[in-house]
Amino acid sequence: MTLTYRTLILLAAGGSLALMLGAWGFQYIGEMPPCKLCYWQRYPHYAAMGLGVLALLLGGALVALLGALAALTTAGIAAYHTGVERGWWEGPSSCTSSGTSGLSTDDLFDQIMAAPLIRCDEVPWEMFGLSMASWNMLASLALVVIWIMAARRA
Repeated sequence: MTLTYRTLILLAAGGSLALMLGAWGFQYIGEMPPCKLCYWQRYPHYAAMGLGVLALLLGGALVALLGALAALTTAGIAAYHTGVERGWWEGPSSCTSSGTSGLSTDDLFDQIMAAPLIRCDEVPWEMFGLSMASWNMLASLALVVIWIMAARRA
C-alpha cells in the first residue's frame, strides 16, 4: 500500500499534534509543569502543525521539507534536553543547578530568588528508562522520516 502525499502530511502534522496533546496532558492533567527546554521543544511542533495545514492547502515538496526541518529541530532540542537530564552537559543557567563558588551572599540570594521552579536537569517522568524529552526525540525523528516521504511524493 502506497501512502499518498495527503495521508503522509496528515500523519506528520498529526504526529506533532498528538505529541502536543500528550505534553498538555502531562502539564494540565498530570500536573507536571514544563521546564524551559520543554517549552523550546514545543515551538517546532507548532510550526510543523502550521506547515501541515499549509502543505494540505498548497502542496509541494518545499513545504514538506520545511516540516521535516521543524521535526528535526525539535528532535535536536530534545536530544540536548536528554543530555542535560542525564548530566552529560550543562543546560541553560536559567533552568539547571550551577555552582556557587565565587558568589557573594547577596549574589547567591539573588540567584536563589531568581531560580525557576521547574528544573531542566530533573526527570519528572520516564518509561522504559527514557524521559519525556527522549521519547519526544525518538517520535520527532520518526516524524522527520514521514515528512521526507511526503516531500518525495509531492
